[in-house]
Amino acid sequence: MTALITRDDLRTAIDAGTVTVVDTLGGEYYAKQHLPGALTLVLADIDARASALLPDRDAAIVTYCSNPACPNSGQVADRLTALGYTDVRKYREGIQDWVEADLPTESA
Repeated sequence: MTALITRDDLRTAIDAGTVTVVDTLGGEYYAKQHLPGALTLVLADIDARASALLPDRDAAIVTYCSNPACPNSGQVADRLTALGYTDVRKYREGIQDWVEADLPTESA
């Protein structure tokens, strides 16, 4: 099971530049709105794109999707761990929680 990260801890890590944030929704959802600096990586593309997108397997990575009901972030986190990434956490509450807290987002 993937470790979780809180909104406050994630915000601190983003502000400090100590985490790579991975949006697991992709497509139009990513283009419309994503967490600051987030990369997009969906489950279907992990095996083909992970090593290029996330070359440091020991770097801190946080996955997220829309909200706790969305399975994408957990699936991507589990696959990254299976591929040898050692510091993967999940922001279970997702972008819905981030936006409701009135925190900044970006768009493509």
